[in-house]
Amino acid sequence: MNPETRSELSPAVRIIPRDQHSISRKNISKAALRVLYRLHDAGFAAYLVGGAVRDLLLGGHPKDFDVATNATPDEVKGLFRNCRLIGRRFRLAHVVFGPEIIEVATFRGTGEDNGEGDRHIVEGRIVRDNIWGTIEEDAVRRDFRVNALYYDIADFSVRDYVGGMQDLEDRTMRLIGDPETRYREDPVRMLRAARLAAKLGFTIDPETAAPFATLGHLLGEAAPARLFDESLKLFLAGHGLKSFKMLEACGLLRFLFPATARALERGDHALRALVEQGLANTDARIAEGKSVTPAFLYAVLLWGEVRDQAHGWIAQGYDANEAWQRAAVHVVGEQCQRVAIPRRFTFTMEEIWALQPRFEQIHRKRVFRLMSHPRFRAAFDFLLLRAHESARMRELGEWWAHAQQLPPEMLAAALGGGGVPPHEAAPAAGGPPARKRRRRRKPAGRGKGDSGGA
Repeated sequence: MNPETRSELSPAVRIIPRDQHSISRKNISKAALRVLYRLHDAGFAAYLVGGAVRDLLLGGHPKDFDVATNATPDEVKGLFRNCRLIGRRFRLAHVVFGPEIIEVATFRGTGEDNGEGDRHIVEGRIVRDNIWGTIEEDAVRRDFRVNALYYDIADFSVRDYVGGMQDLEDRTMRLIGDPETRYREDPVRMLRAARLAAKLGFTIDPETAAPFATLGHLLGEAAPARLFDESLKLFLAGHGLKSFKMLEACGLLRFLFPATARALERGDHALRALVEQGLANTDARIAEGKSVTPAFLYAVLLWGEVRDQAHGWIAQGYDANEAWQRAAVHVVGEQCQRVAIPRRFTFTMEEIWALQPRFEQIHRKRVFRLMSHPRFRAAFDFLLLRAHESARMRELGEWWAHAQQLPPEMLAAALGGGGVPPHEAAPAAGGPPARKRRRRRKPAGRGKGDSGGA
């Protein structure tokens, strides 16, 4: 944020006393309270800040609790034996209580009055920022107004310097300062705007959303590893479907998942149904406390482009299996340039895609072999999502669902020596064709009595 923008804000604090807000200490983690009280008892200012305050005021239950203070990172470390200092771009203190980590940040300054610390900006983008300042300066340095609310442990009041309380009432996301400048400082703020609006059910202020069209391309310059972390927050935090729709509405999906955006722009309604159902199922699993894996989600998001590219290679005369392999490698490679998906996930994605044609091979040995595959369950769930592709694919999914309910001996008897394909198990469109296994020729000169042993 430039100095002119900061001076224009001129934050005037609004103090909301304890009897006029809904935050109760019983809803704050004990670890966070211990940090707040120890800082306060040592003579430092201590505030709960950011998303935790925002969510508590909205009646939610925050998972993370961040603290802001005028104590430097080294001073925080001196107060807590269970503290470690992290970060280069932003120097932070992490106070560790078993599995819970309380992040403690020193008030950030504007750098206008020779504040303590160092700050480095390259082409408008902050690459290092460790200038300490006052709480007023810290407030205008934050991204959105609803994230610049401070809960004071000294008197249990809430301090609002930039109009965050009004935005909570209006259910609107507004950026602090000039939007274009703030997005150039950190392009990932555009994704945060979409994610938080989806999570909270807020609208995005028009001035905050206006630069998306012209500055969205800057996301291509963000670190792919950071975008991977941001994509997990978007799609694996229980509001993935809303986040996906918000990214599309904001025109940001094509900068984060270009292959997905291209496939959906071709107007494939079955593909859109697959993607949206996959996201909805993931949200439901998270709500039920069940495990989820990024691999399945990315397999869903990239399926349309993999499928379409494979069909294109086949039309050019490539062998079907080679075409599908080339498509998977190309699409995954392109995506990893934007979002650094770890290899352990891309390997699972490729397995899920590769197992799809094997569901069409309804033969005794192949059925049992497939059901024993470690990725069978994920691949089967993916098959069910493909029911929108055709009636044949829907019947195939129903057959495999029924097969899993049968005892092994009953399933073996039903399959007999050959196959019992659902409605003749005609190959469904959208997947690579099954390869026929060649019979091995018998070595010349051996009869039925030959054992073949050495």
